Amino acid sequence: MTLRWEAFLDKVQERGEYDTPQEAERAARVVLALLGAHLIGEVRAELAARLPETLALILLSPLQAAEPLTPERFVRATAAWIEGATETTALWDIGAVLSTVADAAGDELTERVLLQLPPGYDLLFGWPQPGHRP
Repeated sequence: MTLRWEAFLDKVQERGEYDTPQEAERAARVVLALLGAHLIGEVRAELAARLPETLALILLSPLQAAEPLTPERFVRATAAWIEGATETTALWDIGAVLSTVADAAGDELTERVLLQLPPGYDLLFGWPQPGHRP
């Protein structure tokens, strides 16, 4: 089931404790653009289908990562894309967005998304896996 735009941003805004929906939208756009560059094929298409249309198009943008970013580099890249962000605030932004994405995706699809990403992304999604150390 696809989350509506307002419902998705409301969740991100609540989890990120943002003052405005615009802050939540900025975080969602940056994090999903970076995430989309790391996903391929059916998993990427299925995830996009569960997001509001505007965010689905960002996830599906033709941007492709030359190499998969480690979770640490993903955080640094997010900080670089958000004006005034630090790695600490970027980590907060990523958690707010990716935990909402995981809710929209459901358990089975989130597992498949994580299989396409380097180890450690489970923590960014708020999904610490048993046996994985941060």
